[in-house]
Amino acid sequence: MISLDMLLLTEVQEQAADMAQMAVDGGIYVEDYSRLEEEAREIAHIDLIDEELLAKDREHGLVHLYISPEENPKEALAFLRERCAGEGIDCEFSVESCAEEDWINNWKQYFHPIPVGEKLLIRPTWEEAYDPQGRTVLHLEPGLAFGTGTHETTRLCLELLEKYLKPGMSLLDVGCGSGILSIIALLLGAKNATATDVDVHAVEAAIENAHVNGIEKDVYTVLTGDVISDGDFRRQTGVHKFDMVLANIFAEIIIPLSGVVREMMKPGALFITSGIIDEREDDVREALT
Repeated sequence: MISLDMLLLTEVQEQAADMAQMAVDGGIYVEDYSRLEEEAREIAHIDLIDEELLAKDREHGLVHLYISPEENPKEALAFLRERCAGEGIDCEFSVESCAEEDWINNWKQYFHPIPVGEKLLIRPTWEEAYDPQGRTVLHLEPGLAFGTGTHETTRLCLELLEKYLKPGMSLLDVGCGSGILSIIALLLGAKNATATDVDVHAVEAAIENAHVNGIEKDVYTVLTGDVISDGDFRRQTGVHKFDMVLANIFAEIIIPLSGVVREMMKPGALFITSGIIDEREDDVREALT
């Protein structure tokens, strides 16, 4: 078992815990001493507190995630790094049980070619022997970016993309991660695609994955920037407008994105989004409406 820890200000740890619940199926534990004295009185009904506890950091909290290797801890780390960067959350990550540089490679033994939907097969670049099964194959090396196809939010987007994409469409991928969604769209017949991310590692991974899959630069543009807060970048990105916009992010980003995404869409364009925990469904529906 691997423990992935997130150290961040207590004021944003609830938001980080929501992200953590999306990243893993296993347990999470939030360590927060910001209200130590009040909670000692209210819950434990005591006034005398151990000195070791009193010495704990009150400004920062820890969110612990517990992940087994076959559940792809590297994907969880990439997911959380990108989501924190997108939300502007300053967070330090640490890994226990083994060195990060070891498991960031060791997890690969659990990642094999994955069929998705009716037409797609995601093939890790290190898997030489595989059967395409008559499917469109995406050759993928995610690097340090989120998006291998194993996470439910990615698979949901891919299934909808497969269902609604028509040949010749133009597409925008917001928060592109490894580029998995936009590159598959091009492999399925999209005319061109633009991908954006605030994380430079994601942009590098998307460019490399496009190259591995034979996608030329004239049909695939990858940009570093924030389409929500940066109006100039948004106008530059959406200057030609798109037939489809994809955003596999999470509610805290989708809600403000819903206020600006329309200016980047053609009339009748489709907005496909995922990464929304059940508790935020109504908030997202309200924002989209």
